[in-house]
Amino acid sequence: MTVYSYDNSVDEIKPPATSVGVLGWMRSNLFSGWFNSVLTVLIVALLIKTVPPFVKWALIDSHWLPSGVGCGDGQGACWSVVTANLRFIIFGFYPHDLQWRPLLAMIILVVLLFYSQNRNHWRKALVWGWLVGLAVMGILLRGGLFGLPVVESSQWGGLPLTLLLSVFGLTAAYPVGVLLALGRQSEMLVVKSLSVVYIEMIRGVPLISLLFMSSVIFPLFLPEGVTVNKILRAQVAIILFTAAYIAEVVRGGLQAIPNGQYEAADSLGLNHVQIMRLIILPQALKIVIPPSVSILISAFKDTSLVVIIALYDLLKTTKSVLSDPKWMGFSAEAYIFLAVIYFLCCFFMSNYSRKLERELDTGL
Repeated sequence: MTVYSYDNSVDEIKPPATSVGVLGWMRSNLFSGWFNSVLTVLIVALLIKTVPPFVKWALIDSHWLPSGVGCGDGQGACWSVVTANLRFIIFGFYPHDLQWRPLLAMIILVVLLFYSQNRNHWRKALVWGWLVGLAVMGILLRGGLFGLPVVESSQWGGLPLTLLLSVFGLTAAYPVGVLLALGRQSEMLVVKSLSVVYIEMIRGVPLISLLFMSSVIFPLFLPEGVTVNKILRAQVAIILFTAAYIAEVVRGGLQAIPNGQYEAADSLGLNHVQIMRLIILPQALKIVIPPSVSILISAFKDTSLVVIIALYDLLKTTKSVLSDPKWMGFSAEAYIFLAVIYFLCCFFMSNYSRKLERELDTGL
C-alpha cells in the first residue's frame, strides 16, 4: 500500500516590489497611465529647471546684513531689505522704545488662539480669559493706564494692525452672518426683507467701496466736531462685508437640513429658538465649515485693502520701505517675506478647519 505524504505548509507569496512601498506609490499615483507619466515627467523637468536657480538666488548667493553690503551685485537675493527694516515693517510708526507693547499684545493673542483651538478648553473660563486678554491687549496698545504712555491709534500699524482688523473682524462677522442667514430664512416678512436687501446690497459692491464710504463719506454725516476712529470705521466695514458672504454660506447649510429634523424637534415640544440652537444650527454649521473657512481666509487677505485709506497695515509698511531709494529694486524679497507671513496665517486657519471637521465628523 502506497502512502502519500502532503506538506500542508504553503510558502507566503509576496507581492511584486513594484506594487508596494515607494515604487508602488509612484506607479499608482505618478505613472498610472501614459497621460500621468507624461505630466509627471514635464513637472519634474520644470522643477529641475526652476528650483535649483531659486535656491541659489534665495539662499546660497543671498545677502542678509542690515547694512545692505553686497546687494548691488545683482547675483543673489537682498534680504537686507527685510532685516534692516524689520521693526518698521512689523510695527509701523509705533514709537521705537515702546514696541515691546504691541509685541507682547501679539504674543497674548497668539497664545489665546493656540489655546482655544483645543475643544476640550471650550469652557466658561476660556471666555473670561479672552475678555481679560483683550482688555490687556487694548491697554498695551493704547496706554493711558498703569503708567503706560498714550499712543494714538494713528501710530498703530504693521502686523498688529493687520491682526487687529482680521481677528476681531472675522470673529464679529461670523455671528452677524449667522443672524442674517436666520433672518433670511425667517417667516416674518419685515425681518426677511431687510436681511435679503442687506445681503444682496453688500454682496453687490466691492470691499474697496465700503472702505471708501467709511473713510470719506461716513464722516460727512456726523455732527460738527464728532469724529470716529479710522481703524474702527475700517473694522466695521470689514465686518459688514464679510458677514453678508457668511450669511449665504450658512443659509446653504440650513437648507441642507432635512425637514424630518424640524418635525422631530417639534414632536419633542421644543420652541423655535430651542430648535435652531440645539438641533438645526449645530448640524448646519458643521456642514458649512469648509466654505466658511474659505470666506474667512479670503477676508483675512482682503484686510490688506485698507492700504487705500492710508492705514499702515503690513502691506503699507512694506510698500513704504520700498519707496526708499536705497531699497528700490528689491521688491521681490520684501513681497516674498510678506507672502510667507500671510501664508502661515492662512495655513493655520485651514489646518484648524480640517482638524475641526475630523473632530465633529459623526460618520453620517
